[in-house]
Amino acid sequence: MKNVTDSFVSLGHWPSAGSFGFNTDILATNLINLSVVLGVLVFFGKGVLSDLLDNRKQRILNTIRNSEELRGGAIEQLEKARTRLRKVEMEADQFRVNGYSEIERERLNFINSTSKTLKQLENYKNETINFEQQRAINQVRQRVFQEALQGALGTLSSCLNNELHLRTIRANIGMLGAITD
Repeated sequence: MKNVTDSFVSLGHWPSAGSFGFNTDILATNLINLSVVLGVLVFFGKGVLSDLLDNRKQRILNTIRNSEELRGGAIEQLEKARTRLRKVEMEADQFRVNGYSEIERERLNFINSTSKTLKQLENYKNETINFEQQRAINQVRQRVFQEALQGALGTLSSCLNNELHLRTIRANIGMLGAITD
């Protein structure tokens, strides 16, 4: 940086060769340079700056318009979503009510079915008890009959002699013969 400053300072010490030269007075040269730069910028930059600002303004307006359109679309979608939500909530309430009535109906059906099943089981139980009682009674009757028969056979065996036995056989044969004729 020192070399650049030194070169400008050394340029200021050249002997002037006419009307061209460098002014080393910093305050005077800065004001002149600044006014020249501002003048050039205003003259040439006015149109460019105006175009840039117009373009920027147009982009901002377009962005605002697009944002408004998107906002409008979002509001429409929000209203549609709210409508769908209300509809779904109504359907959910209806399903809930129908579900409760369906549950109650199923509960009553289950109670009725269980009641019928219990009655059938009670009937089966009673039938089984009656059957088992009849079977037990029949077994007892058979056993009593067998024991009575054995007792009668034992009594007959002890009371019958051969002659009485033969007479009884002949009488029974005679009765059978009379029946078959």
